Amino acid sequence: MSDESRLARNGSHSINSDLQAVQDSMLDGLGQLSNYFGFSKIMGQLYGALLLSAHPLSLDDLVELLDISKASVSMNLRTLEHMGMVRQVYVRGGRRKFYEAETDFWQIIANILSGREMRDLDRALNVMNVNLERLSAAMPNMSEEDRQRAQLYIERITQMQALFQFAQQMIVAILGQASGAPPSGSGKID
Repeated sequence: MSDESRLARNGSHSINSDLQAVQDSMLDGLGQLSNYFGFSKIMGQLYGALLLSAHPLSLDDLVELLDISKASVSMNLRTLEHMGMVRQVYVRGGRRKFYEAETDFWQIIANILSGREMRDLDRALNVMNVNLERLSAAMPNMSEEDRQRAQLYIERITQMQALFQFAQQMIVAILGQASGAPPSGSGKID
């Protein structure tokens, strides 16, 4: 770890045991949270390390701090950059790349929701619409028993569709909050 980063992280002496305990707890907790949401545990730990650092950290600093491979740090940092959770910054006199965490949590949520979550909801709603149309078109040619079953499918899919549309509206509202704009319309995407 560079002297500059060590001093930035720890000051001129070893870190207080309470600070170290909190740092370790936060890195572990953010790693678990990241894993819970389908991302790698390392992504959460990297974000936590950068978030808790008073100064930007280099790739080598993060490798040493988290005791993980340089390749893993590099790959996960690229993903975090793509998600808008970390960014490269220039450090005067430094030849290495340095990184810092995005601290605008609304912006992070907006980046994640507008990407992966909104696409997943759109796909799910599309599948539901296709299946509802298929059942409606096929029902006249079904036996009475199959029509009853198809009607059950339609009812259940329609209920699920309403839930997904509500989730979509919530995401639109959160994105509006993140951008400072009031939520627009119903949030329904056709």
